[in-house]
Amino acid sequence: MTILDELKFDQNGLIPAIVQDDENNEVLMVAYMNREAVQRTLESGRVCFWSRSRQEFWIKGETSGHTQTVRSVAFDCDGDALLIKVEQKGGACHTGYRSCFFREVSSNGNSTRIVGKKVFDPDTVY
Repeated sequence: MTILDELKFDQNGLIPAIVQDDENNEVLMVAYMNREAVQRTLESGRVCFWSRSRQEFWIKGETSGHTQTVRSVAFDCDGDALLIKVEQKGGACHTGYRSCFFREVSSNGNSTRIVGKKVFDPDTVY
């Protein structure tokens, strides 16, 4: 039995992966992986995801150069979610922010404010 046999993939063969900065525990992004993407990640040390919209594998940083090097992989008690701690180079968000979680919702839910830091210009990268 391998780690892959302990994971519970959904009806589409996917499992959510929360990506967290290993240095400061900042949550950087959430993406999806299928069995092969998990295997590729474990073998290469670079995070590989499955794109639900494009129906293809993608490795963070291939286009942007903003890479994620795996430091550890954990899974929750049910085996249906992954936590991947990484060394993040540059921004994790395709919109130019370090984290995809750069907006904070007000306490009444009527507005948001930018709380993250933009670290690159997506127009020059993509």
